[in-house]
Amino acid sequence: MTLCPIALAVGCAKCPAFSVCPLKTTLGDQPKAGSAEAKKPGANKPKS
Repeated sequence: MTLCPIALAVGCAKCPAFSVCPLKTTLGDQPKAGSAEAKKPGANKPKS
């Protein structure tokens, strides 16, 4: 759930404090490092 007013308005990536924000995965819209959302789709596909 996004609680940060900047993340609600424009998203975490456009926030001026994005690089130093310790709460971007807690209050913002960034997925946690180990979550399924954080993984790139197709990253584990075997190459043909």
